[in-house]
Amino acid sequence: MALLSVRGLRTDLIGPIDLDVDRGDCVLVSGPSGSGKTLFLRAIADLDPNQGTVTLSERSRERYTGPAWRRDVTYVAAEPGWWTDRAGDHFDDPGTARTWLPRLGLGDDALDKAVSVLSTGERLRLAILRAAVQQPSVLLLDEPTAALDPAATGMVADLLRAALAEGLALIVVSHQEDAVARLARRRLALRQGRFFEEAA
Repeated sequence: MALLSVRGLRTDLIGPIDLDVDRGDCVLVSGPSGSGKTLFLRAIADLDPNQGTVTLSERSRERYTGPAWRRDVTYVAAEPGWWTDRAGDHFDDPGTARTWLPRLGLGDDALDKAVSVLSTGERLRLAILRAAVQQPSVLLLDEPTAALDPAATGMVADLLRAALAEGLALIVVSHQEDAVARLARRRLALRQGRFFEEAA
């Protein structure tokens, strides 16, 4: 039984798409700009209008409230949003988050800083950490390493590798061949609204 099952997912631009993702799996999605990769992630998270059936552990998405679904199937945008000034206010479990700060190349005071003084790369690492520590079942990452140097990318890969070992399912949209991409067990190319399997 797949953890996440997608059947007939479609929007105005993509689909129908079928996909199964198991616990501990990482699926890499690539494709040309404008092919609908971000739209695909946002459709799974039910952030944009879409049709089709999406289930988590055989429970239909329709049986969840929107916030409950997006807590268990969490989308991290290429440019993540922040809703208060202090970074730490965005974390349900700042204690656990603090243990990861040095392993992500972030200072011990990163959660105490204003979001506005953080670099793009620091904000992105914190957004991924924010999502990971809430322990979703599925994590949807849109270009998670685009603003990161190779060292920071490796640190993010370590965080994701640990989460995968605990049963997280991960779908990553990326143009880059880097440490995060190499976590993928499956590679899919999105072309003309449909998926094509590529060699992992």
